[in-house]
Amino acid sequence: MPPLIEVQGLTKAFPARHSRLLVHAVNGVSFSIQQGETLGLVGESGSGKSTVGRCILRLVEPTTGEIRYHGDDLLRYSSREFRYLRPKLQMVFQDPYGSLNPRMRIGEIIREPLDLWASDSFSAKQERVRELASLVYLEEEHLRRFPHQLSGGQLQRVGIARALATSPEFVALDEPTASLDLSVRADILDLLRRLQAQLQLSYLLISHDLTTVRSMSSRVAVTYLGKIVEVGDTDQIFQRPTHPYTRALLSSVALPDPDMEVPGEVLEGEIPSPMSLPVGCYLYSRCSYRLPQCRDACPDLEGVAPGHSAACFRAQEIFRGTVPGGPCQA
Repeated sequence: MPPLIEVQGLTKAFPARHSRLLVHAVNGVSFSIQQGETLGLVGESGSGKSTVGRCILRLVEPTTGEIRYHGDDLLRYSSREFRYLRPKLQMVFQDPYGSLNPRMRIGEIIREPLDLWASDSFSAKQERVRELASLVYLEEEHLRRFPHQLSGGQLQRVGIARALATSPEFVALDEPTASLDLSVRADILDLLRRLQAQLQLSYLLISHDLTTVRSMSSRVAVTYLGKIVEVGDTDQIFQRPTHPYTRALLSSVALPDPDMEVPGEVLEGEIPSPMSLPVGCYLYSRCSYRLPQCRDACPDLEGVAPGHSAACFRAQEIFRGTVPGGPCQA
């Protein structure tokens, strides 16, 4: 089955403030997402995760690359033409307080996409709003309130309902639980899982929370300075991390799995500036596995197991555990 979303060689550079240099936020990213699948996109803050999601929805315009939806390159459409595809590609934003209009009632916020795209009568739209509210476990009384009268968890449910109003196939989830309490996070994640199963949604889950990514994702792509350095099935990434950056990322987080060993990897030194990226591997100056060629050449993703690839010249050695500090054994 062809993928629902296919990204090839995506790049995005922004002009730097008070400088003629460019900030290279996304650097040759490629991945695909199948119908009904969740791909987790993880990495540190500033690694380009959110920019990737915004490029797919063309909230920011990519510099180069291809973004295909059902095999159709979205970048060949003008902004005017693309607006007719936008209902099928939606986003849930990180900050529920900042992403909702404080002057509109909740019912109006959820109905707004229908006012833009649906030609139904007002009463039919109102009925659809009630259906969406019920779908995300909001009461009808919530529809008459303003955003400041709801909790953070309730507001995120509003954001989800608004994203689903146009019956999308793909939803980018940009840190959907980052601003919520732990107990509320679990409820929102359960809701997203149920909606995915019920509506056959495809998700791009953008997050630095590895626990969330592990619980939600079918596959995981790890980003560093705008490049994907490792990608694979979720269990493969967490049980056999291969790229030195992935190993360090897992070592820095306490995962709720007492049977899982962590690699014990530590990165030292400063992250290179996205305005002046190295010629070779972006991790060269911080990596204990580096080789002389890493300074001059940037490795491509190399398969280490079926469905599991890492962009490292020593990927096979690390995966097999034939260098010091090899992969943890699950």
